[in-house]
Amino acid sequence: MPRYKLTIEYDGTPFSGWQIQDTAPTVQGALETAVKAICGENVRVHGAGRTDAGVHARGQVAHCDIAKHFPPGRFRDGLNAHLRPNPIGVLAADIVSDDFEARFSAIKRHYLYRITNTRANLALDIGRVWRVPRALDADVMHNAAQRLLGKHDFTTFRDTECQARSPEKTLDQLDVTRDGDAVNIVTSARSFLHSQVRSMVGSLVWVGEGRWSADDLFGALAARNRAACGPVAPPDGLYLMRVDY
Repeated sequence: MPRYKLTIEYDGTPFSGWQIQDTAPTVQGALETAVKAICGENVRVHGAGRTDAGVHARGQVAHCDIAKHFPPGRFRDGLNAHLRPNPIGVLAADIVSDDFEARFSAIKRHYLYRITNTRANLALDIGRVWRVPRALDADVMHNAAQRLLGKHDFTTFRDTECQARSPEKTLDQLDVTRDGDAVNIVTSARSFLHSQVRSMVGSLVWVGEGRWSADDLFGALAARNRAACGPVAPPDGLYLMRVDY
């Protein structure tokens, strides 16, 4: 029984996240429907990460086992044919060893958060970027973000429904850069807590607006409770860019 590694991109706007649900459309559900259309099997597609509703991906990774052997290119093309008109594209399908696990074999995940810092209304990027109309100081945001690098207790930036056993995570990268009206935040770690990236972005925006200092971001004010943290950024601007193995 071959195991296929799938590299996937999707627009998360119409989906209630990655994880399959009985009453709402999900990316996992659409993929499993496409696999069944090809091979007639009810097959579980395992993802490298559970993206929330509205979150996008340019490099999500998943795997599935099917009884019939298909050439990788044919399997990829068949999935894409049956995924239409869902905004999901299988970029690659590769046969991998049986010990490959999309989730548990991952050694690092890379996310991009896109902000447009303009007062003008969005047109082409509606649902794909967070519009922040107030002026942001990206350099101050970047300097503050460096306080979060390394191993920390990220309870402050954790969703109240997060099921992770420990709030301790090691953050390898958190960079903030500006290109015209675009403010991009790139972050990397082996794994993240539920809503951690969006919560960090929301707090950094408060720093960029001058509401908070770098000390507030990871100091006594933020540590008191989750409600004292900055806003949780909307899912619109968040992209899972790559998963390393």
